[in-house]
Amino acid sequence: MIIGLTGRNAAGKGTVAAWLERIGFVYLSLSDELRSLLREHDIPITRENLIRYGVEFRRRLGPGILAERALRRMDPEKNYAVDSIRHPREVEVLRSQSDFCLVAVVARPEVRFERLRRRGRENDPQTWEEFERIEQAEVAHPDPMAQQIAACEAMADVVVENNDTIEALYERLREVLLPFFLRQTRPEWDDYFLHIAKVVALRSNCLKRKVAAIVVKDRRIISTGYNGTPRGVRNCNEGGCARCRALGQSGTQLDVCLCSHAEENAITQAAYHGISLQGATLYCTLSPCITCAKMIINAGIAEVVYESPYPLESAVVALFREAGVRLRVLGREGRREA
Repeated sequence: MIIGLTGRNAAGKGTVAAWLERIGFVYLSLSDELRSLLREHDIPITRENLIRYGVEFRRRLGPGILAERALRRMDPEKNYAVDSIRHPREVEVLRSQSDFCLVAVVARPEVRFERLRRRGRENDPQTWEEFERIEQAEVAHPDPMAQQIAACEAMADVVVENNDTIEALYERLREVLLPFFLRQTRPEWDDYFLHIAKVVALRSNCLKRKVAAIVVKDRRIISTGYNGTPRGVRNCNEGGCARCRALGQSGTQLDVCLCSHAEENAITQAAYHGISLQGATLYCTLSPCITCAKMIINAGIAEVVYESPYPLESAVVALFREAGVRLRVLGREGRREA
């Protein structure tokens, strides 16, 4: 889950971010990403430079660069509070994630100016005229690469007013964010098992391609397999397979390949431990070859779900259709029957 924070200077974004941290969110700031860019280019970090070079970096690297950098640092299993969103493209980049909510924190100008005076940071405006001048540059600059906070506020999913006490702010946050917390999404079962298969594939040491299969019954994984040499035989990366060692052209020298396919290993692994696969579903990162298809049918597996096609896919589709094994594609273009 990602909660983005936008708003004008001293509206209270930092206070909201601190509250989110206390309930388990990891704090990230797009301003910190910009500061990192300034340091990388040996540029002094001042508020004026943050505004000026923010424009330059957006123009040079794209208007969503700060959000893109932040996304690269995120772990999908964690929740994040992303502060200092100041450009509509940053909102669009973060909204590409399924569990994103943009919160605009707003407060009256006189309230915000007084907060600035009380906190007394060195680079904060000291007069009302300076406050208005800087705010105008941040809120709606004529340069489309500059900060566009007003446009970001207009894109918000939730608007939180912060003109009162901190306790009132916290109560408002609980009220408006709880529905969002309750409707957060999680992967569907197909996506869940296929992602696990991709992790299993990382165990393969085949020098040609890393492939994996997992067998699932009643939403429980009962066997896994990845492509590689047979039990007790040297691994590919140890020189166990002559075909892999030769680094030959794809599709050639199959007669000297010692590697078992991922589906084959998942099925034989179950047999080794005496586990029935009747009625199970096999998830694989690559569609089965003819040999593996025959093993799948004879093992009693009822369904195969895969992501990428194998060159002999058309023959496998016909074989599965005749045997009554359901075959589904779960690829980038979506789900479909094969």
